[in-house]
Amino acid sequence: MPRFFTNELDENNIVLTGSDAHHIGFSLRMKPGEPVTVCCNGTDYNCTINSISGDAVYLDLVEKHPCAAEPSVQVTLFQAVPKLDKLEFIIQKSVELGVSRIVPVLTRRCISRPDNKDFTKKLARLNKIAAEAAKQSGRGMIPEVAPMVSYKEALAMMGELDRNIILYEEEGGCAFDKAGLTHSGSVGLLIGSEGGFDKEEAQAAVNSGAVQVWLGKRILRCETAPITALSILMFLTNNM
Repeated sequence: MPRFFTNELDENNIVLTGSDAHHIGFSLRMKPGEPVTVCCNGTDYNCTINSISGDAVYLDLVEKHPCAAEPSVQVTLFQAVPKLDKLEFIIQKSVELGVSRIVPVLTRRCISRPDNKDFTKKLARLNKIAAEAAKQSGRGMIPEVAPMVSYKEALAMMGELDRNIILYEEEGGCAFDKAGLTHSGSVGLLIGSEGGFDKEEAQAAVNSGAVQVWLGKRILRCETAPITALSILMFLTNNM
C-alpha cells in the first residue's frame, strides 16, 4: 500500500496535496476506492481515496493505529562527518533500522570538513534520502537529518537524552549488553568518521555521561559501525 507522510493531520478532512497528490494521480494512476496509508508522527492512518482533483487527493479514514515499524526506543545517531557517499549510505541504512534522528558532527579527525554553509546546501538531498528510506521500510515517520554541529554542541545535545553510547576502538569499554539500554526511552549513539575519535574526544564523551562501548578487535569502517551498532541496539531493546 502506498505510504505518504505529513506532520499535521485532521482526521475529519485528510487531504494530500502537492507532489504527493501528483504522484497518486499521475505516476501511480490510482482511482477512487483504492487504499492509501498516511503516516503522521508514528501513527498509520489507513484510508481510501474519495476523489482526486488536479492538485489534491481527498481521503476517507478507515482506521488508525500506531505504526508497527516504529521502535519503542528513540535513537539519535551522532555521526562524525565522513565522505558524502558514505554519509548517504549511513542515513539510508540507519533509517531502515529505526533511527529517529541523525546529527552530523564535525570532529577533529574528520577527513571531510565542509563548512556549515556548504553542508546546509546538502541537507535537502540528505533528508530526501531519509524520506525515501522511510517509505521503503514502512516507517511511521521520517527521521530528521539535522544541520551539522560541533563536537561540543553534540555533547550538549546528548545531555538531553536518557542514555548515551560512544563507540571507541580502544579497549576498555563494555559490551553493548552491559550499557544499560533496557529501560531507556531515548538513546544517543556517537560514532566516529574514517579517523575515529582521539583520546580527548572519547574522554570528553565519557565525562559527559556516555558509556564507552567496544565492539571487539576488528576495527569497523565508519559506514559499517553505525549499522552494526543500531542492529545490536534494536535487538537488545526488542525492536528487531
